[in-house]
Amino acid sequence: MNIHTKRLLLEPLGSRHLISTHKYASDFDNTKYMVYLPNTDIRETESFLERVQAEWEKYNPQFYEFAILLDNKHIGAVSIYINNENAEGELGWIICKEFWGNGYAAEAASAIIHFAIQELKIRKFIAHCDSENVSSSRVMEKLGFSLVERANGRKNKSSDEEREELMYSLEIK
Repeated sequence: MNIHTKRLLLEPLGSRHLISTHKYASDFDNTKYMVYLPNTDIRETESFLERVQAEWEKYNPQFYEFAILLDNKHIGAVSIYINNENAEGELGWIICKEFWGNGYAAEAASAIIHFAIQELKIRKFIAHCDSENVSSSRVMEKLGFSLVERANGRKNKSSDEEREELMYSLEIK
């Protein structure tokens, strides 16, 4: 299942993306605001991609992880995780730092929202980020999300410090 946008191709993320995924998933600058990253060795990335690939093979996946390709180069990923009632989707994204600031995250996430509305009949979306991740907050706002919650207790993998987490929401009428 591929999704085309104006500038990007979104294709199922899988083991064929191991090296390019590990490049951004193990980079501190790319992942410093993330709960489950950075990966410390390529085996962590490989294990994640095996789980993602297995999910793609299910009849009704509970999550969809797409590789983001720009001119056939893998530059990041975008995902949607579906709750148990199939009523809400949680979005996430990561872009290689050399491609930051070009609107690729918003473009990819917008395509996933459209896919989820049309194909999965999702009408409510949420997304979380570290309160210091201003770029992700801007992407959410650009997509029409509203800030609905601020909570303490976020623990990013690359830090021992407790952080503040922001939750954004978008409801489609």
